Amino acid sequence: LGIGEKAGKKVFMLGNDALARGALEAGVQVAAAYPGTPSTEVTEDLAEVAKELGFYVEWSVNEKVALEVAFGASAAGLRALASMKHVGLNVAHDPLMSASYIGARGGFVILVADDPSCWSSQNEQDTRFVAEQAYLPVLEPSSAAEAKEMMIKAFELSEQFHHPFILRSVTRVGHARSDITLGELPKQHNTAGFTKDSATYVLTPAAARRNRVLVVKRMEQIKQAVNTMPFNELKPVKNAKLGVIGSGLGYSYALEAIHWLKLENKVSVLKIGTNPLPEELVKKLLSSVKEILVVEELEPFVENHVKVIAQENGIDVKIHGKDVISIIGELSTSPVTRALAKLTNLGLPINFAAIEEHSKAAEKLLPTRPPALCPGCPHRASHYIIKTAAQRVARETGVEPIYPSDIGCYTLGVNPPLNSVDAVICMGASIAFGSGLSHSVKVPIITTIGDSTFFHSGMPPLVNAVYNNARVTMVVVDNSATAMTGFQSHPGTGKTAMGDPSIRIKPEDVAKACGVKCIEFINPFDVKASIDTMEKAIRFEGPSVVISRQLCAMVDQKERKQRGEKFAPLRVNPEKCNSKCQTCIKLLGCPALSRVDNKTVIDASQCTGCRVCAQICPYNAIEE
Repeated sequence: LGIGEKAGKKVFMLGNDALARGALEAGVQVAAAYPGTPSTEVTEDLAEVAKELGFYVEWSVNEKVALEVAFGASAAGLRALASMKHVGLNVAHDPLMSASYIGARGGFVILVADDPSCWSSQNEQDTRFVAEQAYLPVLEPSSAAEAKEMMIKAFELSEQFHHPFILRSVTRVGHARSDITLGELPKQHNTAGFTKDSATYVLTPAAARRNRVLVVKRMEQIKQAVNTMPFNELKPVKNAKLGVIGSGLGYSYALEAIHWLKLENKVSVLKIGTNPLPEELVKKLLSSVKEILVVEELEPFVENHVKVIAQENGIDVKIHGKDVISIIGELSTSPVTRALAKLTNLGLPINFAAIEEHSKAAEKLLPTRPPALCPGCPHRASHYIIKTAAQRVARETGVEPIYPSDIGCYTLGVNPPLNSVDAVICMGASIAFGSGLSHSVKVPIITTIGDSTFFHSGMPPLVNAVYNNARVTMVVVDNSATAMTGFQSHPGTGKTAMGDPSIRIKPEDVAKACGVKCIEFINPFDVKASIDTMEKAIRFEGPSVVISRQLCAMVDQKERKQRGEKFAPLRVNPEKCNSKCQTCIKLLGCPALSRVDNKTVIDASQCTGCRVCAQICPYNAIEE
């Protein structure tokens, strides 16, 4: 983050690092988040320097709580940041809708990272629509460098207008790198102090009606101010027939496409970095050209607003957007170049068709590399145990079990050979979805949820399952980490984001307090005993909970190395192995197991020595 470096120095920095640096330069005093790619690194960065610079950072149990924590700090006059990914904003939607009604004292910024193309998410979602519904202005950077500057400005604007601001990033901004010019870190910060004001903070219907008037008024003021903000800029070209409006990262793609087509002196360009849109600048552009191309990722948000501005002001101009640029997935310079070439009747300087053919030919030569559970991952063993125990019951009853799961590494149990995940909806949905199934079909329902996800949003559906007597077996696959996003701490790890020791909350204690009568424990690396225990829980008449506890393989290896412990990888004894069997590969699919010269072998560089494969080998051929 450039701590200790002089202001003015250029640092080659990740976009998320730049956002964190911007928060530091803005004087952030409280930061709260739940980890979610592509936003995680921002809070990780802040947590690393929080004690040194004297501010507070936490991993909250979910995004709703994170937003509320930051909201409380803002109400006390401090500059506060809540960070999350786009689907996390859904979890925080309830307090988000009230945030604009109450407003901000200390600067209150909500960083939301959208994920076009679903690189690490269950859907594509455009935060701008949620923000508009909530009467919250949005700043949208076109680069990592601008992201830092927008973060600083967002805090300033929030305090200027006494209103929360959303900063919308996307995967390509957060995970790209560019030169960042460091600014000064502040020597003074806001002073904390809460002023009681029930008319503002207690949203009774009467107060809400009064506050809504203030919300609309503040947004009108912001709507006027964006016309002169530096993040919006009109670059007119005399006698230009085509105008290009680039929103956020779309602006960067548009500039590059214009350069490729050598249109710098033929096309007028409007850069948009805010919502509300700068209507005065939009009207100037619309009035000066015959056609418009709007370049933006995901939904036609800007396009629709530009069309409204044109219609309301009687401006006769043809407006293009999603009719020539896809509404699906990430943008790149290529589709923007094609759209521009089509509208200007230019030939393409690059043979994109040839490039695509070459890419397709190259793809056929490459092996598929789907995401997979790590070698030695306890989730692999848990899925095998669950399915083996469930199939025992199925052979007796003649009905196939159903396996709802959740968001986490263990979602990969959907892949062969495990095939033990039948539904994944969103964070925490596995238990409630399974409960619904249990009241609908008479088959065993076995749900899986990770420890971090359990604390995020798994506890309310657990209470619901007990209260409504759902016959569902809820397996908490506890690997003591928020592993999928980088091993962040959570209430079950016994430490905070800033590294301080904390009370370790255990899922089994929560289950007991909720009234669960059947609570079982398994070590997934003890396969036979675990299968028997799992079967017992599945057969229980009523809601049951199984805690499958084993440390994440990545964390375990790191800790063992730190202790100086040697690894004991396994090998396949060729004298014992029936090379045609392949039971270990067919049932587990561990990356450390493979076939070489028609023989099963173990890659010692990958093997962690978990011994799960040794326990399922029918010939006892796997040994240390």
